Amino acid sequence: MAAGKSASAKAKKGTKTLVVVESPSKARTIGKFLGTNYKVVASVGHIRDLPKSKLGINIEENFKPEYINIRGKGDIIRELKKEAKGAKNVLLATDPDREGEAISWHIGHILGLSDETESRIVFNEITKEAIKNAVKAPRKINMNLVDAQQARRVLDRIVGYQISPLLWSKIRMGLSAGRVQSAALKLVVDREREIKAFIPEEFWKIAVQLAKKSGDTKEFTAKLSEKDGKKFIPSNKAEADEALAAMKAGSYSVKTVDAKERRRKPYAPYTTSTLQQDASIKLGFQTRRVMSVAQQLYEGVTIKGQGTLGLVTYIRTDSVRVSEEAIATAKTYITEHYGENYVGNNFYSNKKKDIQDAHEAIRPSYVHLRPEDIKDSLAPDQFKLYKLIWSRFVASRMSEAVYDSVAADIENGTYTFHSTGSKLKFDGFLKVYQTTLEDDEGNLLPELSIGEALDEKDVKAEQGFTQPPPRYTEASLVKELEEKNIGRPSTFVPIIATLTERRGYVEREKKALLPTELGFVVTELMEKYFKEIVDAGFTAGMEDRLDDIETEGRNWQGIVSDFYGVLAEELKVADAEIEKIKVEDEPTGEDCELCGKPLVFKQGRFGRFIACSGYPECKNTKPIVVKIEGVSCPSCGKDLVSRKSRKGKTFFGCSGYPDCTQVYWYKPVNKKCPECEALLVERKTKTTQYACSNAECGYKE
Repeated sequence: MAAGKSASAKAKKGTKTLVVVESPSKARTIGKFLGTNYKVVASVGHIRDLPKSKLGINIEENFKPEYINIRGKGDIIRELKKEAKGAKNVLLATDPDREGEAISWHIGHILGLSDETESRIVFNEITKEAIKNAVKAPRKINMNLVDAQQARRVLDRIVGYQISPLLWSKIRMGLSAGRVQSAALKLVVDREREIKAFIPEEFWKIAVQLAKKSGDTKEFTAKLSEKDGKKFIPSNKAEADEALAAMKAGSYSVKTVDAKERRRKPYAPYTTSTLQQDASIKLGFQTRRVMSVAQQLYEGVTIKGQGTLGLVTYIRTDSVRVSEEAIATAKTYITEHYGENYVGNNFYSNKKKDIQDAHEAIRPSYVHLRPEDIKDSLAPDQFKLYKLIWSRFVASRMSEAVYDSVAADIENGTYTFHSTGSKLKFDGFLKVYQTTLEDDEGNLLPELSIGEALDEKDVKAEQGFTQPPPRYTEASLVKELEEKNIGRPSTFVPIIATLTERRGYVEREKKALLPTELGFVVTELMEKYFKEIVDAGFTAGMEDRLDDIETEGRNWQGIVSDFYGVLAEELKVADAEIEKIKVEDEPTGEDCELCGKPLVFKQGRFGRFIACSGYPECKNTKPIVVKIEGVSCPSCGKDLVSRKSRKGKTFFGCSGYPDCTQVYWYKPVNKKCPECEALLVERKTKTTQYACSNAECGYKE
C-alpha cells in the first residue's frame, strides 16, 4: 500500500514541462499557448554575470570569466530550481540571439543541466504555431553563440574596467570608456570638428520659368546646369550676372528630350537599425523608446476578442530575409485587399556578412491584423510603431510604383538648363507605405520637341553658401554605426544612452547630438593613447573577428588575448604620461545658499544638476528647474517649473515645493479645461493636442 502511494506521488511529481523565458509578459503570452501541461517561468533577464565590484576576469587563467549570481535574483533562482526539480522536462526559451543563448546557458548551469542536454528551443515570433513547433524541436545549447557573447562581454569589461579608472584619476570620477562607446563618441566629436573647421563657399542658383510658344503653354522650371558642355554653378555675383546677361541676349530652344517610364521599388522590411532610423524620423521616437515599444509588441499585447498576441517577429535582427510562409501569407492578403496587380516579386539581400540570418526581418506576426482594426487595443505608441512595421512589410511584398517621367535640356547660347517632371501612373506599394515626394513629382513637363523655341516668363538668381555637414541625430548616428560596422543593432540604444544621459559626453539640442567639452577631452585622450579603441576601422575589424567565433567556431580567448596584449602596453604608457586634466564646471551665475560659494552645473547618472563648487566640504545639490512662462500653480499661485526625477524623467511642478506638491507629467499650458476648470496639458503626437490634467475628466481638444 505504501509502495503504491509512493509510486502515485512520484507519477504526479513530473507531469509538467518547465519553460524558462526572460520576461514576465513573454511568459504570460507563451503560457496561454502551451496550456496546463507546461509551467512558464521568467528569469527576468540574466541571472549570472560578472561582478560589478571588480574586474571579474582571471587574465592569468586564459581570461576565465568569474561569474556570480546577480544580487537580488536569489528568489528567482530558488523558484527556478524548485520548479525544475519537480518538472518532467526543462526547456530554455530565451531570445533567439547571442544574448539569449548565453542567458539559457547560465540558467542551465544554475539548474545543473548538461550542455549536451537538448533543452534549448527558439522561435522568431510568439505565435501559437511557432511555439508549438519549437517545443517539438529542442536542441543543445549552441556554444559558438555563447562564446561569441562571452568574448564581447569580456572584451567590453576589460576595456571599461582597465581604462575607466585611468579617466577617473586623470580627469574626474564617474567617467567611462568602452570598446564601442568610445568609437561612437569619436564620430560625434569628429563631426563637430568638421563643422567648426568648415569654410562656407559662395554659389548662385539660377532658374528660369519657360513655356511653349503655342499649344500647351503651362509654365515649367529649368535650372542652369552647364556652360560650354561642362557642369557649371556660378561661384560669385560676377559669374551670375554674366550668365543672366547672356540669357537675356539669347533665346531658348529644346536641346534634348528623354521621356520614359520610371519605377520605384519598395524598401526592404525593417532590420533593427532601419526601424530605429525610420521611427526616429517619422515618429520622433528616440532609439530607446523605439526598442521599448517594439519589445512590448513582440512579447505580447492583449487584443480585444483574441487574447494576448505577439504582434511582431523578433526585434533584434540584421537580416532582411523573410520566410516563404510569410511571403505567401502577404501575397494572399495583398491580392484580397488590393488586387493581383499590386503583388510584387521582390528580392532583398543583406548588405554585409550577416551572421544573424537565421532571424527574419521585423514583420507583423499576423498580417491580417491591420493596425486600424486593433487600434483600440493598443497604446498610442504601440499603434504608431505597429502601423510602421505592418506598412513597411506589406509594402515590401507589393509591386513597384510607376511614373511617367520626362527630362529635357534647354540651351541658350553656351548655357544649358535642365528640367525634369514626373507623374504617378500606378501607385503600387505607395498604396500602404508613403515616402517623401520628389521635387519633380506631379509636375509633368508639356510635350516638347527637339529644336522647339521656348518663351522666358521669369528668371530668378539666388545667392547661396555651402553648408557644413549636419550634426548627427540619433537616426543618422545609428545609420553611421551600422555602415561602419561599429557595434551591433542591439547595442545602439545603450551606447547612445551612455554618451548622453550617463556620462555627459554628448548633449541633445533638439534632435541634434553635440559633444560637450568633456566629450572632447575624453576623445582627445583616447586618440592619443588608445588609438585602436576609437578607430572605426579597428572596431569594425574586431566585430568581424567576434562574428567569426559564431560562424566558424574560432577560439574566443585567442581573440581576447591578442587585443589585451596591445591594451596592456598602452595602459602603462598612458598612466605614466598623462597629466591631471581639469575640466572646469560651468557656473550657474548663482551662489550657494548654504556656504556662499559659486554653484555649478554637474553631470550625474540621470543628466545635469546643480551643485556647490565647494564640494566635498559643502554637499548642497539641487535639480535644474526651468520656469514655464505664463503659467501659475492653480493651488498656490507660484511659478510652475520643469524638473527631473531621480531617474531622469522630466515632470512639471510647483516652485513652492515642498510646501506645495502640485505636479504634472505633461507640460501645463495657460488654459483651463472648459468642463472642470483644471489646467490643460500639452500632449505631443504628430500634432500638438491639449488634454485636461484631471485624469477623471477626459476632455481633449
